Formats: sequence, structure tokens, C-alpha cells
Amino acid sequence: MGTDKDTKINLFHTYKSKQEILIRRCTLDDLDGVIDVNERELPEDYPYFFYKSILDDYPESFLVAQNKNGKIVAYIMWRVEKTPSFNGLKYENKGHLVSIAVSEEYRREGIAFELLSNSMSAIIKYKIRSYVLEVRVSNYSAIKLYEKFNFKTKGIKKNYYRDGENAYFMVREAK
Repeated sequence: MGTDKDTKINLFHTYKSKQEILIRRCTLDDLDGVIDVNERELPEDYPYFFYKSILDDYPESFLVAQNKNGKIVAYIMWRVEKTPSFNGLKYENKGHLVSIAVSEEYRREGIAFELLSNSMSAIIKYKIRSYVLEVRVSNYSAIKLYEKFNFKTKGIKKNYYRDGENAYFMVREAK
């Protein structure tokens, strides 16, 4: 377990209710809360070891949002993937947004924006060349959020999700 300096990222007030939300690095103790948010809010579920491996490998960019009572209300997690460069002569790192979820009662309060902003500045430390993500074609609010961060749709992945829904593949070059 790290010090407060290691885990504290950002304290802000949500837009609607003006309540305090703490954005910070995820810890091992937070994983049950992260899994709870994921299982309530997203149709995609991951096994515990998957969350733990991302936490172990990319702790700076695995962030949680907690309310004043210490309850995890949102999270975001990234990983780095090595892919062939455009010319195929070398590999380059891409920051891949694995998952982001906000509890329904905390949506539309700026939490996803804060998580994305803080985590993107953390994952860039892995010398990534671009940020990539997949998003359901029906998830208009998420698409609008990603567009605010200058993500561009580069294609559609057919039947990407278990339920058969397509995903937009979105990319943003790292600076």
C-alpha cells in the first residue's frame, strides 16, 4: 500500500450535487468495489485476476472515484499494448482503454471526464504513441465524451460485444 501521495490524484465537486468526489489510484483493497460497479453498470464482466493484472502492471492509470463515505462509484483502467508500427519495422506502444464505468446515480456529474483526463496523463508515461478504445455504437454519451478528448472514429468492429453489438474503434494520437 502506498502513501497518500501515491494514491491521491484529484479532489473535485460534482456538477449537479456539489458533493466531493476523490479521484485516486486504485488499490488492491478497492478491487471488490470496482467489480461491483462493473457488474452493476456494464454487460461485460471480467474475472478478478484480470483486474489485478492490470492493477499490477499499470497502477498509475487504474483510477477510482470514491464518494465522501469511501464508496467506489466509478473507475477507469488502461493497459499498454505493443503493436506493429505502420511500416511494420518496429513495435509501438498504444494505450488501450479497457473499461470505464460510473454508477448510475453519479452519471452526468463530470466524473467520467475527470477519470479520463487524469488517467490519460498517467498512461502516457509508458511512452505510448496513441490512445485507442472501443465503444458501443449505441453509447452516444460515451462517444461524445471521447470526442471532447479528440478521439476520432477509425472503423467499426462488427459483433464486438458478446450480445452482438458493433463497436466503434476510436483513436487519438499521443502528444
